[in-house]
Amino acid sequence: MTFRELNTKLFEPTAQWVMIGGLVCLCQPWVELLHRYGLTITIIGLIGFLVTAHIPPEPEAEAEEEEELI
Repeated sequence: MTFRELNTKLFEPTAQWVMIGGLVCLCQPWVELLHRYGLTITIIGLIGFLVTAHIPPEPEAEAEEEEELI
């Protein structure tokens, strides 16, 4: 598995879930520690998503196959 495939299947969704988790921590009223660090968790997820979203996906193999057939 290449780094780009790993990024698409693991890193990018993980960063999205960290952002969602940070928002949930920020909005819940029961645990003060989670509420205190909710914004930090959201920002960490946002930075992770910005980094992983700028890594281009694997080039498709179909374009190469079509060129070979012509």
